[in-house]
Amino acid sequence: MTKSTFTIEAMDCPTEEQIIRNRFKGVKEVESLGFDLMNRRLTVSHRFPDNAPLIAALKQIGMAPSEALPETPSEEMAQGLGRRERWRVGIALALALSSEIAAFAGGNEGAWYVIALAVSAVLLGGLKAFRKGIVALRTLTLNINFLMTIAVVGAMAIGEWPEAAVVIVLFETAELIEGFSLDRARNAIRGLMAMAPDRAFVRNASGNWVETDAASVQVGAIVRVRPGDRLPFDGEVTSGQSTVDQAPITGESVPVEKKPGDKVFAGTINHEGVLEFTVTGNRGNTTLDRIIRTVQEAQASRAPTQRFVDSFAKVYTPIVVVLALLVAVALPLILAQPFLPWLYKALVLLVIACPCALVISTPVTVVSGLASAARRGILIKGGVHLENGRKLRVIALDKTGTLTEGKPKVTDFHALHDREEERSKQIAASLDAHTDHPVARAISQYWQGERLPVEAFRSLFGKGVQGKIEGKTYFVGNHKLAEGKSVCCDHVHDVLYALQDQGKTAIVLTDEKEALAVFGVADTLRESSVQALRDLHSLGLTTLMLTGDNEATARKIAHEAGIDEVRAELSPEDKLRSVEELQEQRGHVGMVGDGVNDAPALAKAEIGFAMGAAGTDTALETADVALMEDDLRKVPEFLRLSRKTAAVLTQNIVIALGIKAVFFGLALSGLATLWMAVFADMGASLVVVGNGLRLLRLR
Repeated sequence: MTKSTFTIEAMDCPTEEQIIRNRFKGVKEVESLGFDLMNRRLTVSHRFPDNAPLIAALKQIGMAPSEALPETPSEEMAQGLGRRERWRVGIALALALSSEIAAFAGGNEGAWYVIALAVSAVLLGGLKAFRKGIVALRTLTLNINFLMTIAVVGAMAIGEWPEAAVVIVLFETAELIEGFSLDRARNAIRGLMAMAPDRAFVRNASGNWVETDAASVQVGAIVRVRPGDRLPFDGEVTSGQSTVDQAPITGESVPVEKKPGDKVFAGTINHEGVLEFTVTGNRGNTTLDRIIRTVQEAQASRAPTQRFVDSFAKVYTPIVVVLALLVAVALPLILAQPFLPWLYKALVLLVIACPCALVISTPVTVVSGLASAARRGILIKGGVHLENGRKLRVIALDKTGTLTEGKPKVTDFHALHDREEERSKQIAASLDAHTDHPVARAISQYWQGERLPVEAFRSLFGKGVQGKIEGKTYFVGNHKLAEGKSVCCDHVHDVLYALQDQGKTAIVLTDEKEALAVFGVADTLRESSVQALRDLHSLGLTTLMLTGDNEATARKIAHEAGIDEVRAELSPEDKLRSVEELQEQRGHVGMVGDGVNDAPALAKAEIGFAMGAAGTDTALETADVALMEDDLRKVPEFLRLSRKTAAVLTQNIVIALGIKAVFFGLALSGLATLWMAVFADMGASLVVVGNGLRLLRLR
């Protein structure tokens, strides 16, 4: 199976999508089609030996494709209609209005000069729509170009020459304005791509700094960034100290201090000092590139409202066409009235019938919401998650690294055998050096001396770790692990409970026979967590902590944060079961976490939120919503955006259908004209597009 990606300048509306779908329907070599209308990209999964048959088929329906690379962000996004197009439509509009004025002044719509002006306007301003209408007819696609072609030809057939000219030119004018409006949504993504500079100062083999094209720089190169410049790549600081504005990536409002050893991201802005860093992600592989790709893939997916609208349009349009035929043919016969007035009413109905405003409103709104979220450091993996966020009733949260700083420190150490105090610290540190869990890192960093070699290391999911040191098996883990090894005598219990009563996490070092030492580890609550929990409660959600930590520590943190419920001492499987129970009892559940232990629960929840995902491939790939910064306040921010997006989608559907309902009545009563119908149809499109774009300005 081969995947081929094309950029198609003519494809920016669901009408073109349907034409392409109809063209490839029944072609057994084509497995699936993927559409990104906002960026005018088509992805075809096929079994052809090359792209030649696909390109030929697309050219047959007037699509003129150019090949694009699927793995790179789309930089060839449409720039709207150019000056030549604007002049063409402008002259056509002048000719059409002249035709109307001449007919009005002379009182004769059939005069040769009136017809000449009208035909000139139609040929100049309408050939593009006519060509699309013919393609739609060949592919049996009922779209606005097909309906408009019938309406204009019908108007000329009954002698309405000036009106035919005005209708087609107004349609082209509205298409022109709509193209510019859609470009605003595209510009939101184009703006992200412009954040990374095209040039970079790189140290060459001689040690000199050379300005070079960013696309040629490889991973491992040393790059220098001056104050005020944007960083071209992801990297790790090797020299210098400065503050960096990371808002384009994480949404943080305050610049972050950077020193040697710290990570930096492409597209961020260096403020004060000169920074030198080693490139860890070059052009095409930076966090910014992954964000852009994710947003582009997300906007290409169908949101629930969009799927509904598409299904509705497939049924609605043929019904209205049949209704127009009945009005044109059946009603004159039934009412014994002249044929031409009813034909005119049918043509008006056809123009009003097009569901373009209804169909285009959804992708524009969803893309605006996705782009607005990305600017805030909230990366949403699809329109379905953006829409479904408003349905959440419960938010479950991990503790360590989510509610707390995730940087615990050892506060207490109790050697259960005095003679082995230093030895116990060394063994525990050696074992925990093999895992990235925050508590394990704290114990590993607590011992500053030499590490011992570890053999047969194993991670005990949700409990701790084990490994062999000098031929003997040791375990480091929580209370549950110690109970499982049957090493908890009364003295050990006293130490564990005393630490837990203080709100600390108790970690036990044991061999296969007895407990050797107990570590007390404490973490601090994030300042932002308290405000985030308040916001979640104000939005009407119930909050729940799911943690593998002990009950006393969990309840202490939950009380400080203001969490409604606590479930402690949970394994990853327990967290998964808790999410399943919540879904059965209370409906839609969101899960917020930052570690591997949270992965099953994150996957099961309706929406999984990954904390601090900047620069982390795994989080960007697996989470439904990636919070680029370690700030829990992004969750209620996402929920507010989701609710606003849903409200705008509903408004757009009501606006589009409401305008059509009003003009259906006007058309049947004979009060609506063809040019009024064009205004109604394209005006509705512009209104819903503008309404959707409001999300880009949402604060």
